[in-house]
Amino acid sequence: MAGPLRVPLLDLTVQYASIKSEIRVALDRVCDSQQFILGAEVAALEREIAAFCGVRFGVGVSSGTDALLLALMALGIGPGDEVVVPTYSFFATAGTVARLGARPVLVDIDPDSFNLRPSAVEDVITARTRAIVPVHLFGRCADLAGIRRAAVARDIAIVEDAAQGIGAHDTSGRHAGTTGTMGCFSFYPTKNLGAFGDAGIVVSDDAGLDHRLRVLRHHGETAKYEHAHVGGNFRLDALQAAVLRVKLAHLPTWNRARGANAERYRRLFADVDLGERVRLPAPVPGHAYNQFVVLVQHRDELRAFLGERGIGTEIYYPIPLHLQECFRGLGYKVGDFPAAERAARHSLALPIYPELTEEQQQHVTDTIAAFYRR
Repeated sequence: MAGPLRVPLLDLTVQYASIKSEIRVALDRVCDSQQFILGAEVAALEREIAAFCGVRFGVGVSSGTDALLLALMALGIGPGDEVVVPTYSFFATAGTVARLGARPVLVDIDPDSFNLRPSAVEDVITARTRAIVPVHLFGRCADLAGIRRAAVARDIAIVEDAAQGIGAHDTSGRHAGTTGTMGCFSFYPTKNLGAFGDAGIVVSDDAGLDHRLRVLRHHGETAKYEHAHVGGNFRLDALQAAVLRVKLAHLPTWNRARGANAERYRRLFADVDLGERVRLPAPVPGHAYNQFVVLVQHRDELRAFLGERGIGTEIYYPIPLHLQECFRGLGYKVGDFPAAERAARHSLALPIYPELTEEQQQHVTDTIAAFYRR
């Protein structure tokens, strides 16, 4: 007799089973070449990601965090500089700024999109502002029109944190990561395009930046054992590039499935009619749904209830950046960014991966309804 239906937050085994033979061929290709760092495989991925995004250049790196760090290094960000970032994001968005000795200037989010609020950016720009880092959180494109106007007028760089945004596009059809100065992507295994470990890429249309990124990626080396700059070891492994090249061909199909699952959730939640107890993300064109994040009442109790019934969830993110211990010296306090603090208290990510079945989604919505109707 079958056990109770289980719904993990993410199940990569199903995806792997569908492409296992393609992956094995790609891995064998790298093993046969015995070229494991950078090389032809990485160069091919860089070209393919750039073409996919609609830009000229891509520089493969060791992680999404290193993509952000490298992009800021290429701009010369350092002590005395300020970089505007949203307070509701993964830690790397601000952590990379601090690692370079610059000051993360935090701003609140739009309560509907979870993305950086454009009007808040204008209020914090100073003569020290060198860059703005909007985040395309959960796979939804941030509103960059107003941010771009403010940045261009003041010669401020825009470094798009598109770690969760591969395949997302804005209302004009422009790909996440391609509106600003540079776009930074993560290929962490849980992303829509996930490697078999850490990996990332920086994309741009600027030949000069592309060259600088490549030099800094490899210890600032301009010729063998000649170092014009102090860079880092941000090189991408060929095995990860080979895996990503296989998966990239499937990404549009997988993203469409995520979108279809989001629409199914909307229909299923409409059927159970929970009102304001569960607030769903708005149906915005171009959303890649790296996560399907809802705002719920009694979040922690609901999460425990779902976990007891085999349904995986996650909280992104329980502590906004302005309340992190390591950023206490920035001088922010509870209440400074109410939209972010509300999201931190009420957000819950539900399973949205492409292979999710209707039966599993029905189980999720029925179980949530049962919790609120107890």
